[in-house]
Amino acid sequence: MKTETITREVAEPTSGAIVDPEKQSVMKVDIPRTRWRRAPASLTPQRRVFVLFFMFASCSGTFFARVPDLQLALGAGEGAFGGALVGTSVGTLVALTFAGPIVERVGHRRTLLLCLPLLSMFYAAATLAPTPLMLLLTLVPAGLALGVIEIVVNLETGRIEHATGRRIMSRAHAFWSLGFFVSSLAGAALAQLGLTRGWHLGLAAVLVSAATWLVLRSFQAAPERACANVQPLPAFVRPSGPILILVCIVLPAMVLEGAGFNWSGIYMREQFAASPFLSGLAVAIGAGAQALVRFVADGFVGRNNPVMVARILLAVAGLGTALVVAAGHEWIALVGFGLIGVGISAVYPIAMSAAALRTDRPAAVNVAALAQISFVTFLVAPAALGFVAEHWGIRWSFAVALPFILVSMAAARVLASKHS
Repeated sequence: MKTETITREVAEPTSGAIVDPEKQSVMKVDIPRTRWRRAPASLTPQRRVFVLFFMFASCSGTFFARVPDLQLALGAGEGAFGGALVGTSVGTLVALTFAGPIVERVGHRRTLLLCLPLLSMFYAAATLAPTPLMLLLTLVPAGLALGVIEIVVNLETGRIEHATGRRIMSRAHAFWSLGFFVSSLAGAALAQLGLTRGWHLGLAAVLVSAATWLVLRSFQAAPERACANVQPLPAFVRPSGPILILVCIVLPAMVLEGAGFNWSGIYMREQFAASPFLSGLAVAIGAGAQALVRFVADGFVGRNNPVMVARILLAVAGLGTALVVAAGHEWIALVGFGLIGVGISAVYPIAMSAAALRTDRPAAVNVAALAQISFVTFLVAPAALGFVAEHWGIRWSFAVALPFILVSMAAARVLASKHS
């Protein structure tokens, strides 16, 4: 809603103008006018970033809700299908490594106007791939677009935090989880109703393109932070010993997040012959649980010992994983997926904060090292978990995270270090 200040002549008083009967003049008043078609233009920078995170995630949620259907259509085993899903990770890793300078030259607004619609279009094309190889080749450009958007939205969030002095990063990522939850839940419902993958993701691409233009038509990038003597980071940052320990802490969260996105729907179909809606719900429920926790994570972590918080979350993730591995009923598995979402929701941000607060190297170096090494997990996880599922069963794709959780809980003691 936009509020306009309007001054009217005496002869033409309008609704909302206040006339002084003694002086026969019109007093200047603020008249609220609702203009729904211009609502995005009135978004604050913080809210616009939240909307962008929501839209960004909705592209992925729409695709992953239809992954079980896609595997059936391809007739591919878990190993070949997991190898094809690596395409997104490859494209994203390339973008995160090399696209930063290009994004700064092109500008954030033009980058988002181009890449958000492209991401949804490439996902739509991927659902029509006739072979696993074509799926791989289609997902690589989707990953490139995804990585570029990741750079822009996180840069915008960081700059807004710096300009306003308010922390919004966890809340922004909560909107990412919310967008994934809403879009994957909608995808599950549409799959249950029988809407084909092509029509579903094609319509989603049209909606994303229209929403992108509405949200970004008055967008102005947040001002850059004024930093002196900043040296550019190399393409690859060597991790130190403490950073490798932090990698051990985030590893089970990364494995379980990838397993949830890629394999939870297929798990439900193979183990319980679940309906398309319940298969999609398994994908959505973890993201929904993540969103709920991330909305309150900053304050909770700030008031409590990070070692305790991390271990509690990892224990919850372990309980959820055990339920998924041992589930004899589909609803028990869904509870497990929800607990996994709760457990992995804040582990990565806690570890990232610890990396940023270390004093052995510049914060940017430590953060980049942790991010790069952790992301390698996403690069190899789809194929690795697909190999496990094909040779030992899909339940073992989740069970492999259990020993990593135990190692992570032991390594969490470094979060109490004076250096972090």
